[in-house]
Amino acid sequence: MRILHTADWHLGRTLEGRSRLAEQEAFIDELAAIVHERQIDLVLLAGDVYDSVNPPAAAEQLFYEALARLSDQGHRPVYVIAGNHDHPDRLAAAAPLADKLGVKLIGLPEARVHRIAIPRTGESAVLFALPYPSESRLKELLTDETDEALLRSAYSDRVRHIALEQARHFGPDTVNLLMSHLYVMGGKETESERPIQVGGAYTVDASALSAGASYAALGHLHRPQQQMSGDCLIRYSGSPLAYSFSEAGQAKSVTIIEIAPGGAPVLEELYLSCGRPLVEWQARGGLAEVYRWLEEGKDAAAWIDLELHLQETISLEQIHRLRQAREGFIHIRPVYPELQAEADRIREVAKVPMDELFRRFYERQTGGAQPEPELIQLFLELLADEEDDPASAV
Repeated sequence: MRILHTADWHLGRTLEGRSRLAEQEAFIDELAAIVHERQIDLVLLAGDVYDSVNPPAAAEQLFYEALARLSDQGHRPVYVIAGNHDHPDRLAAAAPLADKLGVKLIGLPEARVHRIAIPRTGESAVLFALPYPSESRLKELLTDETDEALLRSAYSDRVRHIALEQARHFGPDTVNLLMSHLYVMGGKETESERPIQVGGAYTVDASALSAGASYAALGHLHRPQQQMSGDCLIRYSGSPLAYSFSEAGQAKSVTIIEIAPGGAPVLEELYLSCGRPLVEWQARGGLAEVYRWLEEGKDAAAWIDLELHLQETISLEQIHRLRQAREGFIHIRPVYPELQAEADRIREVAKVPMDELFRRFYERQTGGAQPEPELIQLFLELLADEEDDPASAV
């Protein structure tokens, strides 16, 4: 059978106020063409359909249109799980209608597997779909411990237990699949993923997913990447569009898997042509260099992050003139020699873990006192609650 794995659509997301809807519509057009031309038997969408728990109406409309096209009006099974950006109940609200199109919308972790018949090949797949498994969505407290390593271990153990329980339904005569939205330790992040592993607690050992599946289709990380754990190939398909300048230069793709019962998956990374690229310009030659690039038509279709090195202050009129010359400018950041050291310091601070930043802040505010581990853990839990509580994001 032939399976298409995609994730992290983030419908409704903007780039510093610029709409990406036209690019997302182009992605759906390209994806629908791929599914048709490559005779895809099963589509897996591994979470973060939307960018927020309260997406704009245009994003919801695009999603439902995409489901109808991808399912070919009920002739192709499509399975969708909620990610950490999605409101699980809102995503699953349309499940009764989606079922009529062969589309399964799964909002919260549930103890069941899905048996999927593939008419083209006469084969069957068994899929365990695990939406974003935070403590609140699992409706359980995994541990009372405050140590980060113990929290991470408890989280991995819980995911491992859930996966092993459902793996009992896997068989030698079926294609055995796992789909989830989580962070596997060792994965490479970008700035556009709002972290789900606050303080490192919501991370999972790859071994936790080694439960008898041949392929684990994951969402959350926007860079396509994969790991092996035992006989299980674990892969992030990545996002279809670049959503922050930390993804500048990344090729975006979807993953096609060919696999038979008892066989190893054969992967093809199919690169996408949709979406405007995100590029970073460093104009060390000042405004003259920028205007030369504009005249040459450099990166004509791109969204641009411009670092503009100057000796004299740039006026608002000059900035306005640049934006008129190219609508793709997102950031125009003047850099002056005396401020370069401070900019370098800020970049270094951005790499420091959140718990260490809190520790430094507390020490500075208290004149040198060190925060208790319980206070640090409480701070991290508050951050995690803010990220995971749908009401807080509305």
